[in-house]
Amino acid sequence: MEKIQERQGVGGGSLEPGVGHKARDSAIDVSDLITLLKAVRLGSSSVQLIDQLRDLESLKSAVAGVQAHAAVAFDLAQRQEQTLAGVPASEQGQGSGVQIALARRESPSRGSRLLGLAKALVREMPRTMAALESGQLNEWRATLLVKETACLSLEDRRAVDEELAPDEGTFEGVGDKTIIAAAKAAAYRRDPRTVSQRASRAATERTVSLRPAPDAMTYLTALLPVSHGVAVYAALSRKADSARAGGDPRNRGQVMADALVERVTGRRGGISGVDLELIMTDRTLLQGDSEPARLKGYGIVPAEWARALVGAGAVQADKTPGQEPSTSGGGPVSTPDPEFTVWLRRLYTAPSTGDLITMDSKARLFPPRLRRFIEIRDDACRTPYCDAPIRHIDHVVPWHSGGATTVTNGAGLCEACNHVKENPGWAARQVPEDVHTLEVSTPTGHAYRSSAPPLPGHLRSTGAPVEAAGGL
Repeated sequence: MEKIQERQGVGGGSLEPGVGHKARDSAIDVSDLITLLKAVRLGSSSVQLIDQLRDLESLKSAVAGVQAHAAVAFDLAQRQEQTLAGVPASEQGQGSGVQIALARRESPSRGSRLLGLAKALVREMPRTMAALESGQLNEWRATLLVKETACLSLEDRRAVDEELAPDEGTFEGVGDKTIIAAAKAAAYRRDPRTVSQRASRAATERTVSLRPAPDAMTYLTALLPVSHGVAVYAALSRKADSARAGGDPRNRGQVMADALVERVTGRRGGISGVDLELIMTDRTLLQGDSEPARLKGYGIVPAEWARALVGAGAVQADKTPGQEPSTSGGGPVSTPDPEFTVWLRRLYTAPSTGDLITMDSKARLFPPRLRRFIEIRDDACRTPYCDAPIRHIDHVVPWHSGGATTVTNGAGLCEACNHVKENPGWAARQVPEDVHTLEVSTPTGHAYRSSAPPLPGHLRSTGAPVEAAGGL
């Protein structure tokens, strides 16, 4: 803030009179700092605006440094409180990362990484921390240095931090790749054996992940040992070269992508009887309406794309009588592709809110149809800011505390969030709202709310009603 005040005569980015002196003379609360930022006046020239952008970027780095100190202090305070409460040492600190994530409006999984970053900077890498606080590194580049030295002992990590001396401007003007290379080289010089062992252990982290891409596409990513990855890519490349040489009109990338799908699924086009759970309104399915659909695990997809996927021209709603309105009726329908069949299931929603009509069970465990019902309603983990896939259907109010096995007392959670809420001090309740809303309370007494996402055909902001939604 002082730098902004000092530039008043040059950059025009001044605060209100006297604000700079107040910040220097006494400590201020974070809320006061936010008020000060609102008083910043933008410059009137290109030079002034660039100066302000640079200073504000340095301010963001300084704030990240304060957040790191606050995270470490919070973790220590939690452990002390848990010690007094008689929590075993092995269980102390559980849930601290999630609380940090909620406070920073981040996903719970990212909260643990943020806490680990803060501990490394505050306790083990003082020069990197100084560079962050002075604005010479941003939070992401400080994270890169922490990540590339994670395999080292405390002594070696501090030695690498001293060697790189980020607070002296050694990384001024360089890119992320240069920072990573410098950190790797320094780490290898200090402890080549540990770095080599880290590379060997990396093979155990091989995995496959899926994340949404624009325009109804996805990124399917495989993390593989280098030999396996090169072999897969070479096989797909040979297939593409052969197809192109034979006159295939598809480009090389398209042939490789299609070959990957066919070889993994074993069927043309990759359709292998998978339950896609495509949710759309009856108007979108049967009347050509433009209301988008929702695909489980992906998100919103265009209406025309959804109809093309299921061959809507051949779809006719099943009229099987005697089905429960809450769980929906349904039956198989024909499609233009003879290799697979689409199952149409009718879901009924409340006209005013778009919420699915409820269904309950007297069992302790959620039966399959009730689980499916909740999965469709919640779409992803219901912990605020967490959009991980649903892995567990659990009671909001625990069964042992009198919670019933109902739609309103059920929530879809990822595995990590379901485990975290079992720690002492955590609680959840269902809030009476027009839509299904949960309130999660943390051990510090802070509360965070999460509402079920709107189903296709219901605009919650305008209250537009919907009569029915169909699931495929």
